[in-house]
Amino acid sequence: MATRDGDETQPLKVMRSEPDSRPRRPYSSPLLVDAAGLSHRGAVRSDNQDHYLVARIGRSLDTLITSLPDGEVPDRFDETGYVMMVADGMGGAAAGEVASRMAISTLVNIFLDIPDWIMRLDDEGADELMRRAVGYYRQVDQTLAKRVEAEPELSGMGTTMTVVYSVGRDLFVAHAGDSRAYLFRNGRLQQLTRDHTHVQMLVDAGTITHEEAATHRLRHVLTNVLGGSAELTDVDIDRLGLAAHDRLLLCTDGLTEVIGDDEIAEILGRMKSPEVACRSLVDLALARGGPDNITVVAARFSADPGVGDAGDSGAPES
Repeated sequence: MATRDGDETQPLKVMRSEPDSRPRRPYSSPLLVDAAGLSHRGAVRSDNQDHYLVARIGRSLDTLITSLPDGEVPDRFDETGYVMMVADGMGGAAAGEVASRMAISTLVNIFLDIPDWIMRLDDEGADELMRRAVGYYRQVDQTLAKRVEAEPELSGMGTTMTVVYSVGRDLFVAHAGDSRAYLFRNGRLQQLTRDHTHVQMLVDAGTITHEEAATHRLRHVLTNVLGGSAELTDVDIDRLGLAAHDRLLLCTDGLTEVIGDDEIAEILGRMKSPEVACRSLVDLALARGGPDNITVVAARFSADPGVGDAGDSGAPES
């Protein structure tokens, strides 16, 4: 599966969720998720400092044998959620690759150590999940800082990290840096993250326009990363509703540096599958010169017929 320059750092990887006909309590996600991820070092860089992860998480119960009467406990119980993340490392030599890899693996292990996973949400549970997410990011930041203390040759390493968590009809987006998350719904592309860059600060202040920002000499200067020389300052986190037919994209700036939102929307709009979308986006970025590492994760949500109406017509915005 070689791309245009014939040197793909990682094979395209695919995850599919399938309907399950076995009886279950109606708590599991009403949405099925198909996802794919692809990372390429680009046409200029000698190494790849990006990483990504897609995971299905859940809790389940299968009653094997019991003396209880029928209906006292469920034969089967399932809760399912999905986590997707991308990280774009920075730093000399191998430091950037270490930073992005450590950020993802540290976050996963923090999550695995939590005794109570939040998988069925009311507003109170959603607020608690968002509060925890900020703490998890700060733990990752501290872990990277300790690694630099132990290995001074990694001084200056840091990474962006953008994470989405879908559970039921809820989508949570956590973010530090300039790797982006997009939602495509009903023909419209919405950027879910705000770049933590010096140029974005100028745009927010009204000093320059969005058009000027695209070519500004400071557009790559990050104001907030994990594990950098300064302590993590901001963790953006948001909650929004999902619906069947929604399409999601996570990507590093190696994609958005050379491909505009209109082109991303066009590719997601005609998405035959997440893997085709990933391949099309990476191929287009390479055709534009591929000046940086390129990493994309694409996902498509569809109704699970075994769980009931997933809200095809839309879901509440954030």
